[in-house]
Amino acid sequence: MGRLTGKVALVTGGSRGIGKAIALAYAREGAKVFISARRQEKLADTVEEIRGIGGEANWHAADLTKAREVKRLVREVIHSYGAIHILVNNASLLGPRETIARYPLSAWEEVVKVNLTGLFMVTKEVLGIMIPREEGTIINVSSGVGRVGKARWGAYAASKFGVEGFTQVLAEEVKARSIRVNAVNPGGTRTEMRAEAYPDEDPMTLPHPDEITEVFVYLATEESEGVTGKSFDARDWLKK
Repeated sequence: MGRLTGKVALVTGGSRGIGKAIALAYAREGAKVFISARRQEKLADTVEEIRGIGGEANWHAADLTKAREVKRLVREVIHSYGAIHILVNNASLLGPRETIARYPLSAWEEVVKVNLTGLFMVTKEVLGIMIPREEGTIINVSSGVGRVGKARWGAYAASKFGVEGFTQVLAEEVKARSIRVNAVNPGGTRTEMRAEAYPDEDPMTLPHPDEITEVFVYLATEESEGVTGKSFDARDWLKK
């Protein structure tokens, strides 16, 4: 019996990097895991990897900026597993590393639409499942630049500040329904997005995504009962 036996988790951006690591960690703890991403190439491979360790998993490719696809995604999870107990909003887009004065409008709109509006649409749809059952936990993946802004982080930083605020607002709104909502800043992690943001950085100086999953497991279990509206640093939970 794992810490998440009997639970169903939906992880967006779950085909690679941090999302994939969270999905694998949840499966090891006994959860049924449903992953989504825009491109389907790696989704099937990740699901096979989860099944290879004895986990139960399924996938559906979806563009989270499109309401119709978000609705279909949630329907697919319910069709597969009958419930959603855990939602991890991990899907994100980096966008250009450019100053605000030179930031392209089209890129700004795309990043905000994926990182904030898409998160809102998925969460709203999943709340339609969680609120009537009065149970659930929502974990929003934030960033250090979503707390302290840094030059040339543009729409990514602004959207992650939005994620932090969204987390606090929603936590207050659904607290009475026994639904917990928290944010996690993964910190620098060995991912493709990090390499894109810091091309000159040695990735081996950073923790692997598998090393930062403990806080995500904690927030998904009953161990975090009563913990809501908080923002955590995954680095504080690094596996030793």
